[in-house]
Amino acid sequence: MALETVLHECDLCVVGGGLAGMCAAIAAARGGSKVVLMQDRPMFGGNASSEIRMWVCGSDGGDNRETGIIEEIQLESLYANPDKIYAVWDGILYGKVRDEANITPLLNCSCCDAKTETSPDGETVIAEITGWQTTTQKWHKVRAKYFSDCSGDSILAPLTGAEYRVGREARDEFGEKTSQETADRKTMGMSCLFQCRRMNRPVPFVAPSFAKKLTPEEIALRRPHMNSTGENFWYLELGGNRDSIGDTEEVRDELVALAYGMFDWIKNSGEVPGAEYWALDFLGFLPGKRESRRMVGDYIMTQGDVLAGGDFPDTVAFGGWPLDDHHPDGFYHRGNPNVWGSTPAPYGIPYRCLYSKNIGNLFFAGRNISLTHAAMSSSRVMATCATLGEAVGTAANIAREFSLSPRGVYREKIGLLQQRLMENGCFLPRIPREIPGFVTDAALLRPGTDNLRNGRDRTNRLFGPEDQGVTVPLGEAAGYRFTAPQKIGNVHIALDSDLARVTLPGDDVERRHSMRANVWPDDQTKSPSMPMPATLVKSYRVEGVTAEGERVVLREEGCNRLQCVNIPCSLALSELSFIPLSLWGGGAEAHILSFDAR
Repeated sequence: MALETVLHECDLCVVGGGLAGMCAAIAAARGGSKVVLMQDRPMFGGNASSEIRMWVCGSDGGDNRETGIIEEIQLESLYANPDKIYAVWDGILYGKVRDEANITPLLNCSCCDAKTETSPDGETVIAEITGWQTTTQKWHKVRAKYFSDCSGDSILAPLTGAEYRVGREARDEFGEKTSQETADRKTMGMSCLFQCRRMNRPVPFVAPSFAKKLTPEEIALRRPHMNSTGENFWYLELGGNRDSIGDTEEVRDELVALAYGMFDWIKNSGEVPGAEYWALDFLGFLPGKRESRRMVGDYIMTQGDVLAGGDFPDTVAFGGWPLDDHHPDGFYHRGNPNVWGSTPAPYGIPYRCLYSKNIGNLFFAGRNISLTHAAMSSSRVMATCATLGEAVGTAANIAREFSLSPRGVYREKIGLLQQRLMENGCFLPRIPREIPGFVTDAALLRPGTDNLRNGRDRTNRLFGPEDQGVTVPLGEAAGYRFTAPQKIGNVHIALDSDLARVTLPGDDVERRHSMRANVWPDDQTKSPSMPMPATLVKSYRVEGVTAEGERVVLREEGCNRLQCVNIPCSLALSELSFIPLSLWGGGAEAHILSFDAR
């Protein structure tokens, strides 16, 4: 008897449910697209999930933290998961997907086949993909107008013939400042992370038979720092000098043996003070990958583009992580495990890197976008990947609305894409958010608050040292009196969520990351519960005055957890006001970055 096949039809099919795929699916669903999200694991989050436990890093030095959907997720975690427990974090990610009625999630479903056809204009396009769901033993066939490969490994490349690259480019191909004279297929490796828990009593550890016995020479350049909150053992890395996809199972076995071997050394070598109190709390059997296939788009972003600041007319996201290139020999490389190069954060990433050069309806987002190896060493981190996913999901909505290909969005609607991204909280370097004339011409209800309508939703070095927001006493109103009643479709608010996280407790590592590595449950100076950012408005009211003079409440919020708020409206108003009522950290004044309407 043949196994059952389930057919799904949708506007956008996203393959891969890491942060890039999640944000692509959520953005598209919120914009009205019907989405199928196919994920080959039992949970969402990819490298950020409890299966792997890599930190969500990005361009988050100072005021460069990513906003949009990824900031929404991170703030929700501060609110609902103050003790940074992975079971709660997984639920937050799962809930973000399940809360969207327009998303059909397919967990435990691995994409394994695709069919292409020729479109009326002669382009090769994807007609459908097929996935195998291990839990139900069903085939899932998905037909869609658009597809987005957010799988990391770019599974749709070999299945559809989409152009892709693997490995390191020769220095001269793009004029990059690297040590690579000739091209090869070597990549950065993968890691199986482990985490430790500090106990209040001695805990023995008996290593399994397969654990690797580490020599003093192997430990010398990879010596763990057990009292550091930043110790997450990322340097237990292998596979970059092999096939980063085809050899994954073999590499995984070696990584697991290496991880157990490292913990055995920590516990039983006699060289780690206090080792008797450390217990092994988690060890991942699913490797976290840094690099494999990279798709080829209409533009290949290079190291030179990164270093020049990424000033593109089609910027739709930004990066800022260092040029962090890991040696392909990983743990066994006898030099430094990685080479760092600073970047001019934030640098722009162009939309032309997010759709296929030769497959007409294929987007992609994540570490697999169209870049050189050197440029990818910076853009591959997950917070950056999340913003790329949101850009793709938003572009897919525009493509659907205007019957365009991904390339057609670039040619005809790139300005609209940028404005929609910024309206939903995504900062784009050097791209101004447009403010309607009826707002810029309106009289201010509170003198000195003109920055509310400057289109700058954060204070950032690109705007200079001046504060781009305004301060409003709690209980008092700021806003506009229009020259004539205006039909309002949306009210936009950008709040101060403390992007630098300076109001949170703990050291820099503790403040910046949603989750922890090692845990000290009996030492609250190292493991404090996290509050919401003190600067974020907790409660507020948005009011309007109709053309007839009636005062109406558009929204009253008592437990705000969003940095960016959009309030749909369908009224003609002569006045519009925002009234902050309380902050998460207390205080008498609120810092508001933007308040406008269209």
